[in-house]
Amino acid sequence: MTRTSIIIPTFNGLRLLRNCVEAIRGHTAEPYELIVVDNASSDGTAEYCRREKIAFISLPANAGFPAACNHGLQLASGDELLLLNNDVIVSKGWLTNLKAALYSAPYIGIVGPVTNYASGRQQISTGYSDIAGFHAAAETANISDPSKWSETTRLVGLCFLFKREVFTKVGLFDERFSPGHFEDDDYCMRARLQGYRLLIAGDCLVHHEGSASFKEVYRSGWKELIERNRGLYMDKWGVDPGQFI
Repeated sequence: MTRTSIIIPTFNGLRLLRNCVEAIRGHTAEPYELIVVDNASSDGTAEYCRREKIAFISLPANAGFPAACNHGLQLASGDELLLLNNDVIVSKGWLTNLKAALYSAPYIGIVGPVTNYASGRQQISTGYSDIAGFHAAAETANISDPSKWSETTRLVGLCFLFKREVFTKVGLFDERFSPGHFEDDDYCMRARLQGYRLLIAGDCLVHHEGSASFKEVYRSGWKELIERNRGLYMDKWGVDPGQFI
């Protein structure tokens, strides 16, 4: 059985991180390793990781999401690599179903779940109002069903699972997009240019709080950051990433 490296970048989000880790530990049947990349948090994140015996990288300053991902990817030893936002909660069957989609064909390179909060096709309507309700919804949503898989041109980086061979060919995330936004669109484009295809696993529902750390840190410049990085993407690829949403 393959082993998945789950990489969680975080910045002053201990409450979110704790909930994320507890959900992984409670609902993951497959072999995995956890790697937390801490962007110089001051909220006890490092102490928590030591106490919980979680492998972690403590960066001296907030390097942003793409750089944190790259540090984690270079440490990871798994057969698959999974980038997970610290404000995501997983539930029963989540990784089983993502991996089934990932290994459904040699040309599938990256897969992602559906969720309550994301840009594009991965966001679906959900009827729950709390985490208990999410887990109840996931009992039904996360029943393995390949008919719910759909090919896509982009996946959001909130829960981003890819094969090691993709990482070998595509490489690290582009840090020009630091502190974050559109680095996942860029990675999807680069993977597609290497011949890989992307799947949304509609039989994997995860809960997403929604860019919680970014909104806290970049509260005053949120829209400006998105527009700046959209421009960087367009300069690099000559197309508007909005056409892939």
